[in-house]
Amino acid sequence: MEWTGARYADKPTVEVHTWIDASPSRVWQVVSDIELMPTMSQELQAVEWLDGVTAPSVGAKFVGHSKHESLGEWATTSEVIECNAERVFAWAVEDRDNPTATWRFSLYPKDGGTQLTQWMQMGPARSGLSFAIDRMPDKEQKIVFVRMREFERNMTTTLDNIKQLAER
Repeated sequence: MEWTGARYADKPTVEVHTWIDASPSRVWQVVSDIELMPTMSQELQAVEWLDGVTAPSVGAKFVGHSKHESLGEWATTSEVIECNAERVFAWAVEDRDNPTATWRFSLYPKDGGTQLTQWMQMGPARSGLSFAIDRMPDKEQKIVFVRMREFERNMTTTLDNIKQLAER
């Protein structure tokens, strides 16, 4: 687990890893099923594909509904920016060219199973966190640090849940 960057403008990232005793094709079935993700996350409440799409492909869009005790409830539209079955699934939040965040799952065959990595980057576009920073600019580094640690904890939980489901 790692995270780098102290200010929002630095586009801080978080990355977590786990090894799963299941084939990349089995793990892919789980990570590419966006409608399953809310069952693995405290923050993400619901997800649905847009425009009649039923599976990930580059350019496909989906809406995610989230909830956080300090940030309230919100919805974002994401666009799939990378989709290589059994290898990588990534999406940009709000605007593919200037996202509020970018998320990625990467899968690698390893030791008869799958090494799964989840990565996210904040920014560069403004997000809900930007409003908290606007209110307390002197606390920006702390606000970003706390949020990145939340992402790290939540992503670790998500990977644990993916591991349990894929290994069943």
